Amino acid sequence: RKVSEQLVGLGFDVHAFAPGRALMLGGVRFEAQDGLAGHSDGDVVCHALADAILGAAALGDIGEHFPDTDPAFEGIGGLNLLGRAREMIRVAGCHPVSVDLTVIAERPSIAPVRDAMRRALCDALGVPAERVSVKATRPEGLGLSGDGVGCIALVVLARS
Repeated sequence: RKVSEQLVGLGFDVHAFAPGRALMLGGVRFEAQDGLAGHSDGDVVCHALADAILGAAALGDIGEHFPDTDPAFEGIGGLNLLGRAREMIRVAGCHPVSVDLTVIAERPSIAPVRDAMRRALCDALGVPAERVSVKATRPEGLGLSGDGVGCIALVVLARS
């Protein structure tokens, strides 16, 4: 019996909140919330997912391909970055198969937009909804994002 090879990528991103910016997470806009600082739109979910995609194909990371020193990427949307990363691995002969993602932050609440976020990510990746998990946890005042000043995303992605 042939054992199938498991090919995975791990993605992580963190940004601080920045008043006056729109908050985008997983391609979903959160109303009446401070956004996240960054050269791009600060979407930590899409950034972590793009890093996981690139990592699963051993193609480096988003900082290498979409540097924050390049004016071409200023304000770029997370779903746009994600689509570009997906295209890069497609050219390399790889395809996303499943995603498990966790948002780690005291705020905002992910539950009200979980389905919209999942749909946006499924569309961007071309992966069926039953293969994309979107979870969230609050650090309850502990650690990096438990202080309420930012948002973290952690992603594991399997690819073929």
